[in-house]
Amino acid sequence: MTEELTPASAATPAATSAAAPASTSDAVLTVDYAVDGYWLREWHGPATVRVSPHGIRAIADAASPTAIRLPGVLLPGFRDAHVHLGLTEPRALIAGGLAAVDDLGGHPDRLREWAHDDAVSMVQYAGAFITAPGGYPSKRAWAVTLAVAEVSTGEQAMAAVAQQLAAGATFVKVALNSEDGPVIDDGTLSALVEHAHSRGAEVVVHVQGAGQVQRAFAAGADRLAHTPWTEKLSDALIDEMAQPNSRFLAGRHSWISTLDIHGYGQRGRDFATASDNLRRFHAAGGTVRYGTDMGNGDLPPGLNQRELTALQDAGVRYDALLRALCLPGFGSTVSYLPTVPLANTDLAGWLMTANVVTAQQLLHPQFAAAISQPLSAFGDDAVSTETTPIPAPWRNTP
Repeated sequence: MTEELTPASAATPAATSAAAPASTSDAVLTVDYAVDGYWLREWHGPATVRVSPHGIRAIADAASPTAIRLPGVLLPGFRDAHVHLGLTEPRALIAGGLAAVDDLGGHPDRLREWAHDDAVSMVQYAGAFITAPGGYPSKRAWAVTLAVAEVSTGEQAMAAVAQQLAAGATFVKVALNSEDGPVIDDGTLSALVEHAHSRGAEVVVHVQGAGQVQRAFAAGADRLAHTPWTEKLSDALIDEMAQPNSRFLAGRHSWISTLDIHGYGQRGRDFATASDNLRRFHAAGGTVRYGTDMGNGDLPPGLNQRELTALQDAGVRYDALLRALCLPGFGSTVSYLPTVPLANTDLAGWLMTANVVTAQQLLHPQFAAAISQPLSAFGDDAVSTETTPIPAPWRNTP
């Protein structure tokens, strides 16, 4: 029986995720591809990339004449830094264009299963929400399908952290929502953060209500699960939060965007407040991560163009948008876009044409042959030729 390979489509994200995997007998040890460009913190191209069972790496900033022609562009895999797999369909995310996700609240047993499921995007997770007794989200109906750990002392908080890490979590999630119940006190919060840091785990905090952002930051929380939306933050606080600081495991504090949950495309007052805070945080040099809170309301199961557009509108554009969205490097999974954009191509719309592609698929001898003439989702706004460079305005842009 002849093995078939589904070609990539420029019109539907992650079409190549349906490609048949290469069998051991069909796969080769290495394949070199000549691509129009790639992005790793900055744009390169035309270029040659080498694929092996160990992963994907660039080997030359020129198209080798002996390499197999692969029209289009390679980017590191796209990551959504705020999802709830227990409230969505995990096996739909690769087809939705996501190579990786961070789950910020769910049942550790289910999350561990999904983390080992090849049909699910790469998963890192926090495990249970850690909150005060009766605090958010313990009274929400959807929390029944996830997991909540209620703590009122430093000792209980440390035990909850240890329990999540023992269940496979790589970071922990804390809820500080004073608008929906009690919140843990400063001493308990500090003990929690200090213990998590001593175990090498970052702390992600849901902040909602007056003063909760300041509390989380003062305690050393590494990330905010949402851009703050319930209050306009002062310029002084935002400037402080945007600076490098050794109190945080990554060397600096960061925010996860989640702008589209405010109105799901209709926007409104909360959206405006969050966008203003994010615009000033980014302008001050703050680290922004793309995230959607997928599972919460009317959000697509995959890459969200409305979220990407909202980030652009808040000033997170070009390289900054890709830094917020992409994994740090290629590894064994990349995002493949069959076209090269022109200077007037909308970056958010172009990113929606990405396919999740693995090294195993790229090693298949029929992969390049299946990519005959790439289809453009933009008509004359995107082209793919051997010599077309990445548009100058897109290069080295803050």
